[in-house]
Amino acid sequence: MAKAAKTSGQERFDQYYGEIYGNRWPVLREALLKETNPVSLSDKLTEPYYMDKASILAASMLPISENNCVLDMCAAPGGKTLSIALRLNGKGRLIANDRSASRRNRLISVLDSCLSQELRSVVKVTGHDSTTWSLHERDTYDRILLDAPCSSERHVLTDSKALSIWSPNRPKQLAIQQFAMLAAALDAAKYGAYILYSTCSICPLENELIIDKLSRKRNGLFEEVNLLASYPELSGKSESLSHGYIVLPDVQDGAGPLYFCLIRKTAASEGESL
Repeated sequence: MAKAAKTSGQERFDQYYGEIYGNRWPVLREALLKETNPVSLSDKLTEPYYMDKASILAASMLPISENNCVLDMCAAPGGKTLSIALRLNGKGRLIANDRSASRRNRLISVLDSCLSQELRSVVKVTGHDSTTWSLHERDTYDRILLDAPCSSERHVLTDSKALSIWSPNRPKQLAIQQFAMLAAALDAAKYGAYILYSTCSICPLENELIIDKLSRKRNGLFEEVNLLASYPELSGKSESLSHGYIVLPDVQDGAGPLYFCLIRKTAASEGESL
């Protein structure tokens, strides 16, 4: 009896996301394959830095005030870090963290090139493992950005090697890491602090289901912020999900993909298990 043909990574990829997005998937897939149209973050930088419009939108959803103590847990390449630094305006404290040495070097280069000396002076670059952050700092930060490592499907689709080896285990493994990072962020945040969780994934397992899992594992310790109440214009720039919002390129003129959800810590955590 002849053996069945082995399923390719591309076939697995299309089947997986086709089941999630249904009839929308072919159109979304085509949009993901098109070139992006980045825009300049701000004219207040010493050198231009170009970002996807969805990334700029997401970063702006983390409320920043001067003198805040802010943690950017996975900061490289640095665009969202620049956004935070601009709003701190040379006051407060910003820890820009990335575990990878090569990505950290790129981050430092971006910060040094794009920020004035005054704005750069409050930014410290570190190289910790974000999944274990709460082992050395707890209840410390006023604001935390977790732009988590993710499936980055737009990149996968344009990388033949990455696509050829793709399997559903990829988002499953990333979701484990993402949840550990977000749980650590909750521990590292002060009471009343805001945490913005974001990814550039289109996979619910890495997006709204991470927030859903946190609500089950950390019940009563945080609340989700209804961003539409403060930013009604979001309804035209993103899609509301069961938790958070997503910007998808098939309906946002190529912007995205970008998922984001803002939460607020409402009680002290006592080292709950994952």
